[in-house]
Amino acid sequence: MREGDLDAREAALADITREAAELARRLYSDPQGVKLKGKQDYITAADGEVERLIVGRIGERFPQDAVLGEEGGAQGKSDAIWIIDPIDGTANFAHRIPHFSISIGFLSGGDPKLGTIAAPMYGEIFRARRGRGAFCNERRMKVTEPADMNRAIIELGWSVRRPARAYTALLERVLGSGATFLRAGSGALGMAYVADGRTHGYCELHINAWDVAAGVLLVEEAGGWVNDFFAGDALAQGNPVLACAPGLKEALVGLTGVGQANDKLERRIQ
Repeated sequence: MREGDLDAREAALADITREAAELARRLYSDPQGVKLKGKQDYITAADGEVERLIVGRIGERFPQDAVLGEEGGAQGKSDAIWIIDPIDGTANFAHRIPHFSISIGFLSGGDPKLGTIAAPMYGEIFRARRGRGAFCNERRMKVTEPADMNRAIIELGWSVRRPARAYTALLERVLGSGATFLRAGSGALGMAYVADGRTHGYCELHINAWDVAAGVLLVEEAGGWVNDFFAGDALAQGNPVLACAPGLKEALVGLTGVGQANDKLERRIQ
């Protein structure tokens, strides 16, 4: 994709993210249509409303692009694709807990080129463009290396798509390494926090593309390491994800088993 085409999408993404964040902020005070899609898998009316806004704005400006949304599924076929999670952390949103986000990633040729994660109730927008760094609002972000695992904070996402024992065993290994853990309920914000040096790693043994399409780029552009999340059929089926400060890569790959077989991303971001 030509730089001018990417410039146009970057500008549009900034506008769309701000508008979507404002809509989610308004809807947050009184969540409507709260339902369960599955065990601990919430959906609200806001999920659909925010996604329709984002998809509609993309369609107005770039009708030739494809879209993959958590609620609306895949629309169109193109080498240029937008990947959208309208409300990541819906359980938090549904219970009026402010830790939720909106994630929008843009891929061209299978490679993340643009990404934004908005935290509407915190007034923060995390953004990145391939080769141009990552930012929280206007402040450049950089991953932070702890002195050792005894000072590391590792966020662990949880999914019913894996047995509970897989999660608790991973938790035991992380704690046994000397690190502490966090689980805040938004994978997208978990990735953004690694990029911003607030935590030192994020791992989930299975996660969908819309949760991390933006976050992968944020971490890479902030100097972090991410496993090759987009390998295989990740857009349709999801994959494990591990993102961390580079100095923790060896330890966390060993603890989690994520990223052992593929260093493609590591080679790309060096």
